[in-house]
Formats: sequence, structure tokens, C-alpha cells
Amino acid sequence: MGEVPTSALWRALKEEGSQEAREALIQRYAHLVTITAGRLFGPLPAGIEKDDLISAGAIGLIKAVDQFDPSRGIKFETYAITLIRGAILEMLRSDDWVPRLVRDQQKQLKQAYMRLESRLGRPATEEEVAEELGITLDQLDKLFTNIGRTTLLSLDDLRIGTEQQRLADLLPAEGPSPLEAVTIRERKRVLAAAVERLPEREKLVMSLYYKEGLTFKEIGMVLSVSESRAYQLHAQAVTRLRSYLEQEAELFT
Repeated sequence: MGEVPTSALWRALKEEGSQEAREALIQRYAHLVTITAGRLFGPLPAGIEKDDLISAGAIGLIKAVDQFDPSRGIKFETYAITLIRGAILEMLRSDDWVPRLVRDQQKQLKQAYMRLESRLGRPATEEEVAEELGITLDQLDKLFTNIGRTTLLSLDDLRIGTEQQRLADLLPAEGPSPLEAVTIRERKRVLAAAVERLPEREKLVMSLYYKEGLTFKEIGMVLSVSESRAYQLHAQAVTRLRSYLEQEAELFT
């Protein structure tokens, strides 16, 4: 007997409440947890194991299977990855593994980028950022590595504005009204414009990571740099984007 079609499993779960179908769907999509945990995160914080991420992600997958509505015409994989990622981030945040010092450094770095770009009229170089902060380039590299561990999220999870909302939270669950559709288009325009302001190398890292789905190791090979350097470039790009989007906070609040 062949494998039961996925569409049949969804019908059995949603129309009949079949627990067998539910378990089968969870097993069928279990690979999404491993992929998300492996691709979303760079070097893990001390005390956090990959198995911890997978366990948290599994909770997100189960929630996705239970809440998914096949009639909406959305790919389950897209929906599930969002919830898996959210569950992993929630676990990390609840454990409060990021030291206050690193949070403070992240804030100082973002402010330095904003000051320099306002003063220079262009994206600041690493040398200029290091000088602004009064540290060496080696110290800046270490700072990006530490801060990178606080940016374990993708672009739709950037927290913006005084209410600290996520881009993903701002998208309506059902079909948007005409006003909401205009607002969503404007948010996308602002985000695209922010990405365009990045230096070419950082823009390439963001494209390879978010559009092409490459790992930091693969990105390093493309750029002929180490995996850790690719990770630092990503952290640097995210820091710039945070500062750019903060200036458009009213659009996201």
C-alpha cells in the first residue's frame, strides 16, 4: 500500500479530527524543525544545545499542524517555519541567555551607525565604527560575534518601534482590507529600501542567507571568508537594518 497523500491527511485531520492523521503530518514535516534549527542559528550561546532548539521547534510544528487551515491557500511549510522559529526564539528569550552587557553594546552599536550615517551621508565602514566606539577592529569583530547571538531571527522577526512589534505580527491573519494592503506594501517598500542602503557585501550576505537559503559556511565559501566572518557580516547588516527601520518606526506601530 502506497503512502497516504498529504492532502488526504489534512482532510482526515480537519474534517474528522483523526489523531492518526495528525501524528502522520507531524512526522511528515518533522524535517522542517531540523532545517529551521540548523539554518536559522549561527554559533550557539553557551549552555544551549542544538537538541534544545529542536525540542522547542517541535512544539512550534505541533502548533502549526493544529492551527493550519488548508483552505486558505497558504503553503504549510511557510506557515510552519514561522511558528517553529517563533517557538525556538521564545525558548531562548525565556531563558534570558543574553547578558545585559551585550544588550547595552547592541544599543550603543546601533546608535553609532545612526550617528555616522547622518554625519557621513553613507554607510559607515567597520574602521569608522570602531573609531566612533573607541575600540579596535578586533574588538569590533568580537562585538559583532556576541551581538550576532542576539539576532537569532530573520527579517520578519525584526522588532520595531516603541511597542517592539515584529513584522510578522503586523501582517493580518486573513485577507487584508484595501487599507491594510496599502500599509503592507509600504512596509515592504521601506524594508526593501533599507536593504538597498546596505553596503554591497552585506547586501549580498542577506540575499544569500534569506533568499538563496545558504548557511553561513556556504556564504563564507562564496565570499572567500571564514564562516565566523560571514556570521559577523550578517550581524552587522542586521544592526544597520535595525537603525534604518527605527527611523520609520511610526509605520510599524
